[in-house]
Amino acid sequence: MRSVLSPYREAAGRRRVTDRRGQPNGRDRRRYTPRVARVGLAVLLSAAATVAGVAMPRAAYAAESAPVVLAVESIAQVVGNIRVWLMGILGAWATLCLTVGFFRYTSGEPGEVEKGKLALRSAAIGYAGALLAPLLVTIVGSWVA
Repeated sequence: MRSVLSPYREAAGRRRVTDRRGQPNGRDRRRYTPRVARVGLAVLLSAAATVAGVAMPRAAYAAESAPVVLAVESIAQVVGNIRVWLMGILGAWATLCLTVGFFRYTSGEPGEVEKGKLALRSAAIGYAGALLAPLLVTIVGSWVA
């Protein structure tokens, strides 16, 4: 069922396109996708999904199990990796706080200066946490071992 065109078409935000003489030529100024293009796109996408599904390799039979390769040899190596990651994340966060705090502190606005001081304080706490991370991980590692 076709919708009836409103006589207040211009008020609805759509303007008619006119030819050289100013006569409407039946097209709207707003771009639209023809039905053929939409159907073609749907067919193309479904064909691509079908090809991708068929082309995926599938295991026909279960293979023999491979020997298990461990990423680490001991719990000490796990604790060391946690220590390195913790120090890196805390150091990066502290550096970000230091940068933001510096820019806020040097802006000159009273409210931003206070926020800058708080960010610089947070950066100092972050750097202290990054320096103390090995100690904390060693303490937790001694509890586990």
